[in-house]
Amino acid sequence: MTFSKEVKCIVWDLDNTIWEGVLTEPEDVKLKPGLIEVIKELDRRGILHSIASKNNYEDAWEQLKTFGISEYFLYPEIHWDTKSGSISRIRENLNIGIDTIVFIDDQPFERDEVSSVHTEVETFDAVDFKSLIENPRFLPRFITEDSGRRRLMYQEEMVRKKDEEGYKGPQEGFLATLNMEFAISEAKEEDLQRAVELTERTNQLNATGRTYSYEELQSYMTSDGHKLYICELTDKYGSYGKIGLALVEITEGHWHLKMMLMSCRVLSRSVGTVLMTYIMNQAKSEGKKLRADFKQTDRNKMMYVTYRFSNFSELENDGQGNIVFENDLTQIQPFPHYIKVELPEDIIENSTLMVK
Repeated sequence: MTFSKEVKCIVWDLDNTIWEGVLTEPEDVKLKPGLIEVIKELDRRGILHSIASKNNYEDAWEQLKTFGISEYFLYPEIHWDTKSGSISRIRENLNIGIDTIVFIDDQPFERDEVSSVHTEVETFDAVDFKSLIENPRFLPRFITEDSGRRRLMYQEEMVRKKDEEGYKGPQEGFLATLNMEFAISEAKEEDLQRAVELTERTNQLNATGRTYSYEELQSYMTSDGHKLYICELTDKYGSYGKIGLALVEITEGHWHLKMMLMSCRVLSRSVGTVLMTYIMNQAKSEGKKLRADFKQTDRNKMMYVTYRFSNFSELENDGQGNIVFENDLTQIQPFPHYIKVELPEDIIENSTLMVK
């Protein structure tokens, strides 16, 4: 099988993989020479790390803390279950595609067990860990500020989830405690690397599934006939980073959304329609209708629901998954009351652009 997707997470075994030796045996284990440098470099590139190991959790985690590397591993699975099951749970917790995960283990049996269940997961022998640095799948085209903060953003999200689980009351009540601020701006040169990354990494909430090159986005950014919007979400725990992107073509009769995407990391924050609401209001203020391209894929059904929920109707449908939506803008959802929205023009509260 050919593996081509950019890697988002490496799942590591522990014994004779992260360290030399077996934790349950009398001899002391030693961190593999050069391994921490590899982990730190891949972390800098925005690649996440996790663990699937057959060990006692408390002992293994204490050893990782002793080595000073426990902070690098998200949602570790350390127990005696199958490693394919561990990878399933890690994928679910990170909310990423199974084909963006790789697995590293010193035992051929464990690698084969994972491959038999998850055919899209590439496996590596532990002796080859240094080769990851130069492997094309581990070399993102751009390393952005958001890349370097990706692990931290997931760790902040863990705290959010823990607090949410302990909150007594409706979800909207919890969301109101987050002090969320959603900033929309027209993209600048320094945003373009992250914009490219968003088109390449976002699948579930991507209306067309199309990727764009740096040069393409740069040309749209400077075009009088287009608007390229980018947005960022922050709350009391920290920043989610730049999480949304939209490309609008301006014509004489209408605005046309050529691209609309939102990171799946903010799915549970109920902010998916904020950027849409802003664009709808902008088109309405110019007396134009709004059209939007949609390309059905096996992962973006939620975007179809988002368009229909926002009162778009199908204008064209070729029967092969290519749809053009249109909205007459007679009804526009207001911004959620629990979010402060910062617009290109000014910082306003959520009720200012409410259209009934």
